[in-house]
Amino acid sequence: MGEKKLKLMSAICCMLACLLVSGCSSQQAKAKWKDGYYTAMMEEYDFGWKEYVTICVMDNKIVSVEFNAKNESGFIKAWDNAYMKQMNPVSGTYPNQYTRYYASEFLAKQGTDEIDMMAGASHSGENFHKLAAAVLECAEKGDTEIAIVPAGEEKE
Repeated sequence: MGEKKLKLMSAICCMLACLLVSGCSSQQAKAKWKDGYYTAMMEEYDFGWKEYVTICVMDNKIVSVEFNAKNESGFIKAWDNAYMKQMNPVSGTYPNQYTRYYASEFLAKQGTDEIDMMAGASHSGENFHKLAAAVLECAEKGDTEIAIVPAGEEKE
């Protein structure tokens, strides 16, 4: 009876190894994103800020996302406390809140298809979707140059 158990265990281990190996190779065949850091930036400043998205891809998975904006001197919008105090009472949100929301949703969902616009930050949300699409396209190609995204339609 010991020999039968040994043969059965060997057969099971062999099957698992085959499944594991074939699973890995099919995962590599399905890889759509190349490892690296990818950035997309809006073409122009909007009210003094230029928004950007940077992602890091490892093993066909987005492992980090940064969404923010910077002014001409390089100051980061989410760090601007005066802007936050001005925007929050009017919009119900502020840059440090909505940039984290969009970035965390992108990371969790591994894409932007199901990310809802945040009330009070819909213009930045529209830019975020454009930027995210551009970085994903870069990740598919393995293009690590900064993608420049045109603003598109004018705001009303």
